[in-house]
Amino acid sequence: MRCMTPVYSINYGIAPSWFCLTFAGMKILMVCLGNICRSPLAEAVLKHKADAAGLSWVVDSAGTNGYHIGDPPHPLSRKVAAEHGLDISMQRARQFLAADVERFDRIYAMGQDVVSEMRSIARHRFDPAKIDLLMNVLYPGQDIEVPDPWSGPESGYHLVYRMVEEASSELIKIYGSPS
Repeated sequence: MRCMTPVYSINYGIAPSWFCLTFAGMKILMVCLGNICRSPLAEAVLKHKADAAGLSWVVDSAGTNGYHIGDPPHPLSRKVAAEHGLDISMQRARQFLAADVERFDRIYAMGQDVVSEMRSIARHRFDPAKIDLLMNVLYPGQDIEVPDPWSGPESGYHLVYRMVEEASSELIKIYGSPS
């Protein structure tokens, strides 16, 4: 919760210390293919940044395929997260659902293939005003993808972390302040 003090009231002067102005929380979903590499890192990083900024956001992640439902994040995603003080070991993969389009304010995909899969899953519920590539937050319209590190070396997971960290910082700037 973001508190702003002092808070003034026309009727009461300065509001009591327990009074706090809050801003509506965002609901953001991060989506990749299996929900074990990229999107769990993106979820953890954004959730951490939102909490640190005093924002009451709901941040979740999902995958478009069902291969890993119920599985924890990839060991290298867990390792890289831990190196940055984040524990993602309790996360479990879930599949993206058409209903997610209505449940979340913004949905960020890690790649164009993910957007295509979301379009197939969501069908008539697909909302291009809510769904975009995550890196378009930083580089609008450039359609830069967060590369899938699944079959590669640990360095790919570090690259993913840096990319989602940078994009998450921008999301906090964009949506974290009252308009």
